[in-house]
Amino acid sequence: MVPMSKSSRPSVVPTEVTEKSRRRVFSAEYKRRMLAEVEACKEPGGIGAILRREGLYSSHLVDWRRARDRGDLGGPTKKRGPKATPTDDRDTRIAELERLNAKLERRAVRAEAFVELQKKVAELLGTPLTDPDETP
Repeated sequence: MVPMSKSSRPSVVPTEVTEKSRRRVFSAEYKRRMLAEVEACKEPGGIGAILRREGLYSSHLVDWRRARDRGDLGGPTKKRGPKATPTDDRDTRIAELERLNAKLERRAVRAEAFVELQKKVAELLGTPLTDPDETP
């Protein structure tokens, strides 16, 4: 066994790790160009060389060919995720009025409780309150 000197140790290269990997997105023009290049390839192993050079998988080619045959490869790529529903001005107004109604109901409950408290205090003090709606 040969002892290793400090100079013969392999150097350690730190690797950077991204926080979150991102899905690759290919434009329709790139897909069409790659399909044309692959279909023009005649020598054995040429398609594999193109795939390695571009960092693609053979499943990409299969999916892109199917999309081209369906006619989906002509336009821009579709966005992923749920469709955003446009908000209606009436819905916004309804929500605003419901919030205002709830606020006014809370104030009414507090006002009624305060009036009841005043009645009880007046009763304890022996000076009954008169209701403004009642006529003497």
